[in-house]
Formats: sequence, C-alpha cells, structure tokens
Amino acid sequence: MDAKRLENTLMAINQFGYSDKGMTRLAYSEIERQAVEHFAGLCRQAGMTVCIDASGNLIARREGRHPDWPAVAVGSHLDTVIQGGGYDGALGVVAALEVIYSMNDGQIETDHPVEIIAFACEESSRFGVSTVGSKAMAGILDKEKLSGLTDRDGRSMAEAFSDCGLDFESVEQSARGRGELKAFFELHIEQGPVLENEGLQIGLATGIAAPSRYEVHIQGHASHSGTTPMNGRHDAFLGAAELSLELEKAAKLEVAYGTVATVGVCEVKPGAMNVVPDAAELKLEIRGTSVESKNRVVDRLFAAIEEAKSTRGLQITFRQLSNEMPVHLDSEVIESLSRLCAQEGFSYRRMPSGAGHDAMNMALLCPTGLIFVPSKDGVSHHRDEFTSVEQLAAGAILLEQAILQWAGASSSQQEVYRTERVL
Repeated sequence: MDAKRLENTLMAINQFGYSDKGMTRLAYSEIERQAVEHFAGLCRQAGMTVCIDASGNLIARREGRHPDWPAVAVGSHLDTVIQGGGYDGALGVVAALEVIYSMNDGQIETDHPVEIIAFACEESSRFGVSTVGSKAMAGILDKEKLSGLTDRDGRSMAEAFSDCGLDFESVEQSARGRGELKAFFELHIEQGPVLENEGLQIGLATGIAAPSRYEVHIQGHASHSGTTPMNGRHDAFLGAAELSLELEKAAKLEVAYGTVATVGVCEVKPGAMNVVPDAAELKLEIRGTSVESKNRVVDRLFAAIEEAKSTRGLQITFRQLSNEMPVHLDSEVIESLSRLCAQEGFSYRRMPSGAGHDAMNMALLCPTGLIFVPSKDGVSHHRDEFTSVEQLAAGAILLEQAILQWAGASSSQQEVYRTERVL
C-alpha cells in the first residue's frame, strides 16, 4: 500500500472539474465522463478488463484463480455536487485502484475475481435523484419516474444518456443477479464530525439513512409591489418560506430519531424586486433511519401545505421524486471489519450513516460493508473538504485487508503482504 501513490492518483482525478470555487463533475456531463475515461485507462494499465454498463457504471475486473466464482466488488462514484470537494466519492474509487496496484506489486492472487465499480450519478445535484447507477445495478431503478426529470438546462435524463453514448431505454440491462457478487465494500469520508471529535481513525457503518425527496410547486398571483395591499396578496414566496419553516419544526420534533429535513432549492418567479412573486418551486428532502419518523415529518408537511393553500389563497402541488428505504448492513461484514481494525491497531467505532451511499443499493445484492475515514471539521460537499493522507491510508489499508480476506488470498500471502507495505 503506497499512500503517496494513492494521493497522486486522487489529485490526477481531481483535475477534472476543478476550480477555485470547488469541484464540479455533474453526472453524465462531459467533464464527468472524461474523469471516468481517465480512470478506465488507469485500470487497463493495471491489467484489468474494463466495460461501461447500460447506466454508465464503470466496471473494471481483475480475474481470480476461479473466474467463474462470484466477484468481490469495491468502489464508489466520481460525480460530484456543484462546487463540491475532492474526496467525496472519488476517494473510494481511487483507493480501490490502489488496492489493485498493491496486489499487483505483491503478486497476490485471489480465488475470487475482484471488481472496481465507479457508479454513475450517485449525487442528486443534476436531476434531483441519487444513486442512479447502483439502483440500476441492483434492479430497483424506476425508469418511468426518471424519464420525466430534467436538469436546470431543461435536458432530460434520456438526453443526458444520449450525450454520453448511452441508451436510456436499455438501462435495465445494468441489473446483476444476486449470485454474481460475493461482497461489496465502499470506502468514503464520513462527511460529519464524529470521528474527528472522538479522535478515531475508522467508522464502520451499521446502517444507512435514506432520503424521501419532493418537488413542491406554489402558484400565487403576480402584482405590483407598491400598489397591492398586504392583505390582498397571494405571495408564492411567502408560502414557500412558511412551508420551509414548518418542515424545520416537523423535523425538530423527531430529533430523538435523528431524522433531518432540508430545503435545498427555492426558485422564485418572476424574480423582480417590485413584483409580488407569482410562483415558487421547492426541492426538499427528509432523511432518516426510521421509516415511521420520516413519515411523521411528511404528514406534517402535507398538513402545512393544506394550511398554506387555505390561508394564503395559493395553489400548491407536489411530486415525490424518490422514497428510499433505510438499509441495515450485513452483521458478518461488520464483524469481519471490526476484527481487521483490531488486527491493524486502528481505533474505530460502529455508527449509522446519515448520508446515502451506493452501498445502500448494493446491500440488496450481496453482503456489504461501508468504511468511513474522518472529515476535517465535518465538512463535505464544499471545496474545503479534506482528509489527511495518513487518514486516507488507514482506510485504504482496512479496505485492502477486507478485499484480501473476502476474495480469498492465502493467509501466508496476506501476512507477507502486511509486512511489506509502503506507507
């Protein structure tokens, strides 16, 4: 394991979409596909076979002694939010390649094939729906719902697929059977402050919170801001603001369950200072590990919508963009990762994941593990996102040992390999 090589590979990937305002590699964009192709080239140079499936997932494969046995898969995603950081997603993909590099350096053979997967469209920033590639691979993608989605430029997902040489109508072909993969592992930054605050090197996710996402359209009536009395207005923005505050109140009532709610987008039209807003659109999510708690927040939101329609004279419609179920990760995988942390002398804790990850969909296909490393100051989805190379190395070493164990490297090879690592 060469931590400097890992860091250099990560820096090379992050030349794609870099600016001083942050990293922007939106799903199915030209710059994101360039990053995917660059990574594909690195995998080929490492002796792996590479393909892009029907949903745009990159799959690179290193054969094992038994090519017909189920593969052990590892990976994450290369797309980012708008002006995001350089570690979210990309770390897991690059660390997976470093494991392959290290196995090649040590001439390590495994019984099972090992696959790296760089999932497409993990982030919701472009189309308002997340983990598209891993949903497609798990066979749970709702193509009909996705077909109506557009980005900020009005381009549909089918058009975005076409831009990348993909056929949206064939997306179901990405689905894989339950017997194809033995296990899946994802290394990711925590995106929160817990590990840093507690001085720990590793987090082992026990479960993953899931979001329910909605789009809310509020129709008022535009009028002159100087001549329309306050009690005669149908202000779409104030209706949007009221719903946002009511959503916050609803989520705070669920603090014991860890449920959170966020209004991430608010667009107001016509957008002039001297015009009472005619229309507003909200995009929001409610996220948690308790389905019952999430549903209570949704019920309070719907009640607030009915109240705003009545008291403010507004027309309000809403559309559910997604409703994902929380996932509890495999206990055998968690136990094996715990033993490996003890073996390597890493401090760790078990913890839920408040953020969604591709691992939540892969858990429907095979036993799945999600490993966290600290995020400085808990910052993520921002240009200041940072994890030190020493922290990256700890996560990569744990990932490496998990792959060797689950893919069936001999115990003697693993022991020699451990003593020869370059850190």
